[in-house]
Amino acid sequence: MLGFLVRLLPFWIREPLIILVGTVFGVRILFMALVDGEGWVPAVIGAVFLLGAALRVRVVVHALRARRRRAPATEAELEPVTPAPVTPAVRRPVEKKPNAFAQASFAIGLFAVIGGALWIEGKLPEDGTAATGASRPAACRLDEDEELPSAYRSTPGVVTGADLCRALNRTELPELLGTPAERSVYASGTDNTAPLTDRKVAQPEARVEFETYTVELSATYNKLTVAQYAKLTTYGDGRDARKLTVLGRPALLTSDHMMKIQFDLGSGEGASGPVEQGPLARTLTVAFDGKDRGGSYDLTVWSEAGLLPDDSALVDIAEAVLPRITRGARDQD
Repeated sequence: MLGFLVRLLPFWIREPLIILVGTVFGVRILFMALVDGEGWVPAVIGAVFLLGAALRVRVVVHALRARRRRAPATEAELEPVTPAPVTPAVRRPVEKKPNAFAQASFAIGLFAVIGGALWIEGKLPEDGTAATGASRPAACRLDEDEELPSAYRSTPGVVTGADLCRALNRTELPELLGTPAERSVYASGTDNTAPLTDRKVAQPEARVEFETYTVELSATYNKLTVAQYAKLTTYGDGRDARKLTVLGRPALLTSDHMMKIQFDLGSGEGASGPVEQGPLARTLTVAFDGKDRGGSYDLTVWSEAGLLPDDSALVDIAEAVLPRITRGARDQD
């Protein structure tokens, strides 16, 4: 659309504008590449802009030279011409030549409007919430066509991975993590079952990834209470375990390392290997209800760099997310 509007402009207005815009963009992008250290790709793009502006300058120079050059009169033009009979002149309406000043004003105004629109678009928040300024999170990836395991149909009140993802993938999540400038780059919900249960225990999961942290929320519909789980941690390395109450329910904070597995998919670039110890993760386990009658939510946060947020951040996330978990449109009965 912009190229079509530019082609409508007269040559002596269009070409200087293209030269001006190409030069400004080229110099700016080269400055970003050479001074700000943005890399070689912006440097190539800036050089292309400047090259295009230089070619346009050459076109304008050739046009000016052709305009100034006058062709000499030929002998046929110098021979006397017998005057033709005089016929009464027919008055024709005078054709108005386009106003160069008006055309230039229109072109400048057009570029100003386009530049202003682009500037305003860059200032507006992506989801239209000018009050919060939060950016739109990544959409949840779901397996809509996959049939639910039988454990979901036999468990009353069970939620799915889609329900957990809707509750977890919120615009305020980066602020709760202490990284308000980030936005989620990946989000998913899966309808899994708990391991070593012969697919009889529903365990839906949701994951939201940021540049700094990854957050995972799961729900396990078993008979294990948080109090029983706290006793199990005493038999292992439970130095970082801490009991607390969240939303009036028993809760437990624990730390453990993630697992790192490498597979060789036949590309020849890597080799399969044993399970390795991944980064340290912090998990907040919260009972389904205040009476702790079995089953719990697990909220886990980790990062590839080994960073962990404060425990208060996990509590804030649980208090913001857990009350919003509701069953969606999928029929669980």
